[in-house]
Amino acid sequence: MTKKNAGYHAFLVGAGILLSRIMGLVRQRVFSHFFGLSDIADAFSSALRIPNFLQNLFGEGVLSASFIPVYARLLAEGRDEEADRVAGAVGAILALSVSVIVLVGMAATPYLLWAIAPGYTGAKRELTILLVRILFPGTGVLVCSAWCLGILNSHRKFFLSYSAPVVWNLAMIAAMIVFRHSHLDRLAVYLAWGTVAGCLLQFLIQVPPVLRVTHGLRLRPDAGNVHVRTVIRNFGSVAVSRGVVQISAYVDQALSTLLGPGVMAAMTTAATINMLPVSLFGMAVSAAELPAMAGAVGDEDASAVAKALRERLDRGLRQIAFFIVPSAMAFFAFGDVVTAALYQTGKFTHAHSVFVWSIIAGSGVGLLATTLGRLYSSTYYALRDTRTPLRYALVRLVLTTLLGVFCVFALPPWFGIAPRWGAAGLTASAGIAGWVEYMLLRRGMNARIGVTGLPFGLMARLWGAATIAAAVGGGVKWALGRGHPVWLALWVLGGYGVVYFALTFALRIQESRALLGKVARKLGRR
Repeated sequence: MTKKNAGYHAFLVGAGILLSRIMGLVRQRVFSHFFGLSDIADAFSSALRIPNFLQNLFGEGVLSASFIPVYARLLAEGRDEEADRVAGAVGAILALSVSVIVLVGMAATPYLLWAIAPGYTGAKRELTILLVRILFPGTGVLVCSAWCLGILNSHRKFFLSYSAPVVWNLAMIAAMIVFRHSHLDRLAVYLAWGTVAGCLLQFLIQVPPVLRVTHGLRLRPDAGNVHVRTVIRNFGSVAVSRGVVQISAYVDQALSTLLGPGVMAAMTTAATINMLPVSLFGMAVSAAELPAMAGAVGDEDASAVAKALRERLDRGLRQIAFFIVPSAMAFFAFGDVVTAALYQTGKFTHAHSVFVWSIIAGSGVGLLATTLGRLYSSTYYALRDTRTPLRYALVRLVLTTLLGVFCVFALPPWFGIAPRWGAAGLTASAGIAGWVEYMLLRRGMNARIGVTGLPFGLMARLWGAATIAAAVGGGVKWALGRGHPVWLALWVLGGYGVVYFALTFALRIQESRALLGKVARKLGRR
């Protein structure tokens, strides 16, 4: 795949993710309007994340890393019939496995809640159990949706699979609007059923294009096929690796339930903002590069393979850093502005925006490391190495747990602040652990394919431009004072973005000149 095609595919992934994330922000805004940072908001946020463990363990990231390298390689070799058999076998095995896990999960929900949300008691705990049991089957359907994504991505059909979550968000929004006059606890139940309907819709809209590109797909659990065994073997390693990351997230969730009412809902609200740049830039580049990297690894010349991987990896790292550096700076400087513009309505107040800002600022610590680490992990997966990322993920888990416990139980009393502010320490500690994992991933990859990474000069220019732009945006914020949240965000973030792009263009940063050049050419043609 050429550099131009790689950029186009990354654009399609980014466009699909952008649409789904915009709808996700709209859905969270509607949710915040009705629920604010209440106990019921905590219950639904926790309930949604518990079965999502299944999706994250078996879904998009794991399935892509284990299935796409094998499936895409068969397609690259022109072995379409064999590729279809592998896809059908993997789909059948996945559906059977997930069905069993969903049933077990629904039965074991009360016990899971003791581990995941130990701070919930009484009616709050009972509501969370009910919501989890409703949501579990829908999450199982989302895992099957991830299987569709793996097939479509391997056929370079990126847009639909990444924009499909739009219908999931629409179903949730519709449920809240239709039943808006219900009592909040009942509204949460209706929202859970709307979520399940959205999961089913997200899967169904991907089925027709999957059937078109596979030509006679049959769901048969053929575990004897050598390629299927390879997928299963890789799947196990990647699932454990992803499971470690998810355990880290659930440790944070369990700790947050001990910090008081509204903290879990605030963590979820902050996560929707934090994941926007990660999804748009980290996932877009990684998802577009993985099939191409996997197709190139089969070449006979090892030095040529290493060179190709280095070039693709370095190019992807530069693209990610160009957008993530200003995103992290915006989290530090303007997290309150962003949160207020997106969610300050109804029961979600300015005080809530400030609290969520503290959590977002903490997540900014590791934002760059998290997104760069995704691309390095994809490179390992393209090399059929799923164990190395697992080892480094274990290191991250241990660090995140130790630092998280320290931030929750030691830092607030130390500084004489309310326990709820320990939530910012949770996200910051995860960021520090993310940097350690990223450095380990980079060092290991450099030992295999040669030196990769971002030049110091480039990073100095990016951070310098972002800092100056933040100072300008801060001046605009100070001059305007407390205006309407949306208009304030447009002026502050607009000024910040204009200055950042202007400075990076003046500093001759390749990505800035390429992007602004494309915009100029399109405007010129019009």
